[in-house]
Amino acid sequence: MYYIVFAAALVLIELIYFKLARAFRIIDKPNERSLHQEATIRGGGIIFPLALLLFFATGGDISHFFLTATILLAIAGLTDDIRNLSRLIRFGVQVTAMLLIFYDLNVFAHTWWIIILLLIIATGTVNAYNFMDGINGITSGYSLVILGSLYYINNNAISFVNNDLLLTMMMALGIFSFFNFRTKAICFAGDVGSLTIGFAMIYLILKLIIISHNYVFVLLLAVYGTDSVLTIVHRLILKQNIFKAHRLHLYQVIISVTGMHHLSMTFIYMIVQYFVSCIVIYNLGQNEQWQYLNGIIIVVLLVLSYLVLKRYFYKSLTNVL
Repeated sequence: MYYIVFAAALVLIELIYFKLARAFRIIDKPNERSLHQEATIRGGGIIFPLALLLFFATGGDISHFFLTATILLAIAGLTDDIRNLSRLIRFGVQVTAMLLIFYDLNVFAHTWWIIILLLIIATGTVNAYNFMDGINGITSGYSLVILGSLYYINNNAISFVNNDLLLTMMMALGIFSFFNFRTKAICFAGDVGSLTIGFAMIYLILKLIIISHNYVFVLLLAVYGTDSVLTIVHRLILKQNIFKAHRLHLYQVIISVTGMHHLSMTFIYMIVQYFVSCIVIYNLGQNEQWQYLNGIIIVVLLVLSYLVLKRYFYKSLTNVL
């Protein structure tokens, strides 16, 4: 009964936000980064941080540092959805959020250079997660695959977080998917959604790695990570400003060339990450050397797949242009 009432409350919150977004013109218009053709409500992903806040308000077990960091990112993201926020403020909020969870996870017990390196990687990953949010369903669908993997690990391998928190996140993403995971989306996640969802995935995976002392769990973000890193490298080769909007992610290039349905591409990313996660989970019973070897093989295969597909479809794209 609790989850039914909780879900109903989230649906009501989302519908109220839609009315406010229409009234205040919080709309995502097609631009040089997006692949959609019509103006759509922006910021529907606000349901995610609000679900965490509601979970806390109803007595849920959630880290106060994580919740505070998420709300800070949500405020910055929503502000940016309404009107452009300066990069300096965005960066400052992101660093503050990272430092909060570093304190929560006792990262400060490590040497200074590890802290700085981890801060750079974590902040970069949050932004990469945000940049990957370019077609219907990809943020929520991909994140549901990650959360499903984490839920299985939490219950069958390594207990590292409250199950109800994971279920709350999945519920929020499921409700958001109802409005976004469709041919004509009713809403987009916006920065308020993609930033907080990406941040939550990083927090959970980082917590799992710290508790298990096993870095193989970084592969739960392998598909997004491969696309993001190699796309940045590609843009640097092209001498582009990597902080500006673009359509050079692998899925964007393929869709631009083939006209593939957005949801089909979303399913491909979900399925590939699902199989990667299954391999990671299957090998948890093996020694760490075997797990890392398999991890290296997975990364190599993903990189080679990206390079081959990107070369073929980007060449076709440039020929069309």
